[in-house]
Amino acid sequence: MGRASQRSTLNTQTDRRIMANNPEFNAQFNYAKNFIKTSKYTLINFIPYNLFEQFQRLANFYFLCLLVLQLIPVISSLSPITTAVPLIGVLTVTAAKDAYDDFQRHRSDRQVNRRKSNVLRNGQLVEEYWSKVVVGDVIRMENDQFVAADVLLLSTSEPNGLCYIETSELDGETNLKCKQCLPETEDLGQDTSLIGAFQGEIHCEPPNNQLNKFDGTLHWEGNIHSLDNDKILLRGCILRNTNWCYGVVIFAGKDTKLMMNSGKTKFKRTSIDRLLNFIILGIVFFLLSMCLFCTVACGIWEMLTGQYFRVYLPWDSLIPPDPAGGATVIALLVFFSYTIVLNTVVPISLYVSVEVIRLCQSFLINWDDNMYYVKSGTHAKARTTTLNEELGQIEYIFSDKTGTLTQNIMAFNKCSIAGRSYGDVIDPRTGDLLEINELSRPVDLSRNPYHESNFKFYDNKLMDALDAGDRNCESFFRLLALCHTVMPEEKKGKLEYQAQSPDEGALVSAARNFGFVFKSRTPNSITILAKDAQEVYELLCILDFNNVRKRMSVILKKDGKIRLYCKGADSIIYERLKDGQDVIKRLTQEHLDGFAGDGLRTLCLAYKDLEEDYFQNWKTRHHEAAISLDSREDKLAAIYEEIENDLILLGATAIEDKLQDGVPQTIANLALAGIKIWVLTGDKQETAINIGYSCQLLTDEMVNIFIIDTQSASEVEDQLQKFREEIRNVSATKRPKTNVSVVTFSEDEDDVGGTNATDSGEANGDFALVINGHSLVFALNAKYERLFLEVASHC
Repeated sequence: MGRASQRSTLNTQTDRRIMANNPEFNAQFNYAKNFIKTSKYTLINFIPYNLFEQFQRLANFYFLCLLVLQLIPVISSLSPITTAVPLIGVLTVTAAKDAYDDFQRHRSDRQVNRRKSNVLRNGQLVEEYWSKVVVGDVIRMENDQFVAADVLLLSTSEPNGLCYIETSELDGETNLKCKQCLPETEDLGQDTSLIGAFQGEIHCEPPNNQLNKFDGTLHWEGNIHSLDNDKILLRGCILRNTNWCYGVVIFAGKDTKLMMNSGKTKFKRTSIDRLLNFIILGIVFFLLSMCLFCTVACGIWEMLTGQYFRVYLPWDSLIPPDPAGGATVIALLVFFSYTIVLNTVVPISLYVSVEVIRLCQSFLINWDDNMYYVKSGTHAKARTTTLNEELGQIEYIFSDKTGTLTQNIMAFNKCSIAGRSYGDVIDPRTGDLLEINELSRPVDLSRNPYHESNFKFYDNKLMDALDAGDRNCESFFRLLALCHTVMPEEKKGKLEYQAQSPDEGALVSAARNFGFVFKSRTPNSITILAKDAQEVYELLCILDFNNVRKRMSVILKKDGKIRLYCKGADSIIYERLKDGQDVIKRLTQEHLDGFAGDGLRTLCLAYKDLEEDYFQNWKTRHHEAAISLDSREDKLAAIYEEIENDLILLGATAIEDKLQDGVPQTIANLALAGIKIWVLTGDKQETAINIGYSCQLLTDEMVNIFIIDTQSASEVEDQLQKFREEIRNVSATKRPKTNVSVVTFSEDEDDVGGTNATDSGEANGDFALVINGHSLVFALNAKYERLFLEVASHC
């Protein structure tokens, strides 16, 4: 991080300066070019570099030393060819495999560096290779085109300066994300004369690998404009649903966030290689011991007997004629001779066998019909033969939950509004809760022209409340239609939403189906249809979501009334509620616990009315914090914290994210193989436990489920010691060793988007340990880490 800042005193750690369309100004900082290199070797360094890596194997190094000894006639009675041929063969085969792997990297690099990009040079658009793009260049990107470098968005073809990107190359997310340029630069459009005359100076942070963070300012025409991550397109993104856009390059080549997150290619050594090295080392010591014994025996024999047979077995002219000195020299030479004669003790063929086995295993993996996914027509593919045997040595699997164990297709399932729960279907005759299945009849939403046929909700009470004009229900769905970052799009006359996270998409879709339709957005307004009546709100400010805040808010103005809408994790919202709401807080919390027990992702909704004078004062201080380059995030967090308090609770939502097909069976099979699974999630305790059961991370056969949900280090230590004793008692009475299942989770759900804690487990164990995020921090402290690991793994 900050590599570019070390190249010049002008490019300081706190301020990177870039002038658009001014190569002379930018040249003084010696910024990185846009050329990339991920390969390890070149034609010049391949032989020495590859040989250096191969001779890290002790067997190869041993036979190299042996070959050198065989080249010395005075100590060798064997031809060096007997060692040179197999050694050269092994080195050649391995080098050929490494050369092929690196050639693929070279070809990929060349393909990327030779991609074409439209660059504005001297007021004209010209085609340039990506490798020729430099910092400060203004480039034009077309729809479905990769972004060549990290660029500041200047203008787009879409209204209000919007554009959509896909970031699957960066974070694996296929959901489209929305970016928006500054309103001041939006007017540049695609007029090359205006864009060519653009001479804005950008002050920003030095290169770093944080994909979701950018701090900077644009100095243009005497004004200072705040820049954040929403105005930056990163290298590796793909432009979608946008005809064209222009941007100025701020990071290029190895300074881009994509390349700074790409680790250096390393020489991979498996546990088998390490074991072979250890075995070979032992064999070599055994061989040296034999040679040393033979050396001592030879010296004694030459001293006592051999000197009297010099008439028949004359000593070499190099050997001293005196008996003691001659015997010593002969013994030393015999040491190396025995090393050569006994070289077969070290099996060089073992490495050849291992390489051949690895190659055959890679073919078997590629041909395995049981690892073929029919829906996408995808076979398993062994991309390297280096690590095949490690597949059988896997002890832990670290996995994401959302989108990996689950389908990442969210569905609005239940909600709580003003202390009343909606979503459960009750039998009107018996009052019993009915299970929703294929025969259940969903609510009829066909009278709404914007309803979606795939949206299903089964509780008619919610629709009845809306028809009766329930103000709480209307406010609930109005908040869902207004507080988000979703972008609408018309496709073939049909309204579609592009959401940055499936959670937001599900909530906005729910509001749409219940009659509160999000229609359009501009940088300064949001338009919705509320029960067929159009409502236009002035957008005053968006308080972004992040994994620390765990909430997002929007401040809107309509008919002279300013209101803040907020949605976020329940514990975060509850901390900021106005006093005097004890009843609704208690009822909503009961519903939240029930939703979490069903494995649903929950979110709380709240609002607050603001005075005009207070807001204008707050807005001024917010702008000052937004353009600050010094501790911008901390200043914004403080200004957000100030206004997001004394909220009025509206209710809570519950979203379902179904498991992928075959997840429980897969986890059960992995557990039978002794593999422990750690899954990343942001769920709360009840949700984590429920999902643990549904995934078979937790089972009814377990002896006990331990829960650690304390807020201090001492309490965590006490509980861990208590659980350790119980595990030892059960182990002593039941069987020598038991397995442990561990589930850890975030104390708060991050349903607004993103996850920031862990959920782990091993199914079919005797115990399970459930630990919240706060306690996990203490448990992993150096003071308690050994105790925690003993409980978790039952060493």
